[in-house]
Amino acid sequence: MVDCYVIVTTRNLLWMILSVVSTLAVITGIMRPYWLFGSPTLFLNSSSNANSELFYRPSIGIYNRCRKIQRSIGGNPELNCYTFVQDFMDIPSAAWRACLFFLCFGTFLLGIAVFMSLVGFCFQSIGKKSIFSVGGVIQSVAALFLVIGLVLYPAGWSNKDVDDLCTIKPLQKPGAFVINDCSLGWAFYVALGGTLASFLCSVLSAQAEKSTSSDLVQDEISDGKTFILLV
Repeated sequence: MVDCYVIVTTRNLLWMILSVVSTLAVITGIMRPYWLFGSPTLFLNSSSNANSELFYRPSIGIYNRCRKIQRSIGGNPELNCYTFVQDFMDIPSAAWRACLFFLCFGTFLLGIAVFMSLVGFCFQSIGKKSIFSVGGVIQSVAALFLVIGLVLYPAGWSNKDVDDLCTIKPLQKPGAFVINDCSLGWAFYVALGGTLASFLCSVLSAQAEKSTSSDLVQDEISDGKTFILLV
């Protein structure tokens, strides 16, 4: 039976936490409809008591958007956000379909790395390979897929949905990497932040490996300890 040594160090704990955070950041970015914001739009809020003007910014993601203000059951206006595609092929451009594929596959790889970062507290190797180095390589590959996905998003700005959101005459119509009156939304930056954090994770994995195979850890193992905490 293989002995299980639970080894917790500052660096492998930091690697695990950052791996989880970067993965959740990318997932949040993919799911939210705030990749592009249009120009402020006026909404006239008229009720029996008062008339008021409300400005809001319509937005769009990869497969969802927030398009207009509607009244809730209580009578208060709220932004209507919804998925505007029925299936994968309904996504309005080939570039965005490829974008979603690369982002989802990269996120899948990040999920594998998160699992490895959790298992790495107990098992430090897979066969003869360090679980930290394997996880770091997976995170590097995942980050490359995410970068490709993020680049493909502006490459697909020539589609009709972006045209409707961002065209204000007599400005040039939006095209690849041209958005006119729109601006990048926070969901894009969250996904970008998760991607950059994934690159950092791949570097930090090497430090996590060193910390779990240090002389201090070996001394603790020699003393017969199975739970080793070095922070």
